[in-house]
Amino acid sequence: MRHEVVTVEWEGHPVGAFVPAPLSSVGELGATARVDAARAEGVLSPTAAWHDPRLEVAARLLLRAEGVASSRIEAINAPADVVAVANVDPSVAGPAAEVADNLRALDAVLAHDGPLTREDLWQWHSILMTSADLDDDLKGAWRDRLGWVGGPTPRRSAYVATPDDRIDALMVDLVDYANKPSHDPVTAAGLLHAQFEAIHPFADGNGRIGRLLIGWTLHRHIPLAVPPPVSVAFLRDVGGYLSGLTLYRTIGPDDWIRWFAGTVEHAAMCATETLAAAGELVASWPALLENLRSDAAARRLVDQVLTHPALDVDTAVRLLDVSPPTARTALEVLAERGVLRAVDLPGTGEPGRPRSWWVAGELLDLLAR
Repeated sequence: MRHEVVTVEWEGHPVGAFVPAPLSSVGELGATARVDAARAEGVLSPTAAWHDPRLEVAARLLLRAEGVASSRIEAINAPADVVAVANVDPSVAGPAAEVADNLRALDAVLAHDGPLTREDLWQWHSILMTSADLDDDLKGAWRDRLGWVGGPTPRRSAYVATPDDRIDALMVDLVDYANKPSHDPVTAAGLLHAQFEAIHPFADGNGRIGRLLIGWTLHRHIPLAVPPPVSVAFLRDVGGYLSGLTLYRTIGPDDWIRWFAGTVEHAAMCATETLAAAGELVASWPALLENLRSDAAARRLVDQVLTHPALDVDTAVRLLDVSPPTARTALEVLAERGVLRAVDLPGTGEPGRPRSWWVAGELLDLLAR
């Protein structure tokens, strides 16, 4: 696997831009990297299918942690409560809206069962960049200018990415490899992510799209119903993550794949533990409502909380087919019993008619941890 550094001009000055070798040229990795990847796949495989529908719902909810962590790696931060509301209320703006866009892009990735195409990547990028401060012509399109990372200019940056006139050919190779990888699924996911980051094909959002590509690869090739939130593990060791990507570019894939496989394995084990804790929490909710009559709206609404972690009166009315006062009472009862908590979000809803929200606070806190 041989890369090249080509000289390009930026504002009259020459700079060296990195061009990775195509993924089709990557041969067999070393024995240690292969063993580490196989062990990670062995941890992932038992979670490929769930027989308990509630567990699958909880697993998909766990992906909120993936989207939040992936955004945090890019210094886009918002409280989990606000993100939960932003995911269902387009009037919420700011960082929470950008994180919610990440969650919507993740939903689109996992809903895609066919082969990968460049158009899919463009669509996911458009969703991710919905609320971003980026020119519209750069949303859902390869960049048409020089890209770099870690500095105010390419001359003072940590890394200058592939020149824009080389992007399309390398991305054709990447997409071909994604659909028919010549390595095991964990290695393939790691190679695709590192190669995507090396190419850096978009003007913004490359890290988040590249991490979505990990989830798509594991989802398609193991296959996993829901991949583990690997961005949470990346966030715990950002230095190791960035160093691994640098080693991929400069030395080769083995050290990166060893680190990546260990991180995926850890993420899978943590996800299993978190899902078990979430299951226990959800199972405890009915006991909090024991002294309510059997037909109480709050009893019926608690069954909807797992799939609707952010609720307002209008949503509760729709779910329960009751009047707004009855729906509000149900929400307030669940808040009093500790299932929900109220969120104060001024400015949401219609002018003069702000919306009040309740979220599954303890559940979201558990997933955030």
